[in-house]
Amino acid sequence: MTAETLALPRKKRELRSHHFDSTIWNHFNFRADDIIIATYGKSGTTWMQQIISQLIFNGVPDVDVSNMSPWLDLRIPEAHIKLDALESQTHRRFVKTHLPVDALVFSEKAKYIYIGRDGRDVVWSLYNHHANGNELFYKLINETPGRVGPKLEKPTPDIAQYFRDWMDKDGYPFWPFWEHIRSWWSIRHLPNVMLVHFAQLKENMPREIEKIANFLEIDIDENKWNDILKHCSFDYMKKNGAKTVPLGGAAWDGGSETFINKGTNGRWKDILTKEDNERYEQMAVEQLGEQVARWLATGQ
Repeated sequence: MTAETLALPRKKRELRSHHFDSTIWNHFNFRADDIIIATYGKSGTTWMQQIISQLIFNGVPDVDVSNMSPWLDLRIPEAHIKLDALESQTHRRFVKTHLPVDALVFSEKAKYIYIGRDGRDVVWSLYNHHANGNELFYKLINETPGRVGPKLEKPTPDIAQYFRDWMDKDGYPFWPFWEHIRSWWSIRHLPNVMLVHFAQLKENMPREIEKIANFLEIDIDENKWNDILKHCSFDYMKKNGAKTVPLGGAAWDGGSETFINKGTNGRWKDILTKEDNERYEQMAVEQLGEQVARWLATGQ
């Protein structure tokens, strides 16, 4: 059974905010081998971009991922700049999105990889991203023409309170979390969709990269395998982040090493209270059901 014989998701709405402008998808011309990397955010997006770049370019070091693989629905830079740049690319294209399924254009031509991660780990990484944003970060997000809705403000210094606010207001101050997970989980049966989990990548990266290569129909060159693994390690990415992260890390204090951060899970365990964790876990089951909540927490 192919994607063409199944009901494909259709775009039902536009999302605009201090970060989003989903209208760009209305003008994106898909090619037959495009790759779309999708996450809620801070779930391993940059890591997956690096993995895919290494598979496409066969282990070549210092691939300029940040320029060739844009966050398409980010409203910066202007849509035509990103679209023109992508149109001029001759290699296999790979872009990222942080939209739920019903806010982008879904194509049977493309391959979609969705990465999940426990929401608590997402927030800890998100807080690092948000709290270390510098003057350039806030200027780009808040002052670039076209922003819809309120400005993005600097976060509270209390990360536990940041987490509680994120839960109470469903993804505040960014975008809703639970509907995002539900939307991508609901299309996991499509043959051009693959679900990956951050914890599984951490546990056994070689195994997961092999699965990704198989899904993308990319033959791995055994002579380059060790190079691919080396270039996909967090140590390598932190040291070479200027070509991996957006703007080379210029919008964050500490640069690219701050953006990539630790790549670890469970940093919330010594900070959140028992009540915080129980509330999160109960909410996950209520919002997603037991099966999806278990997958989101563990990848199982």
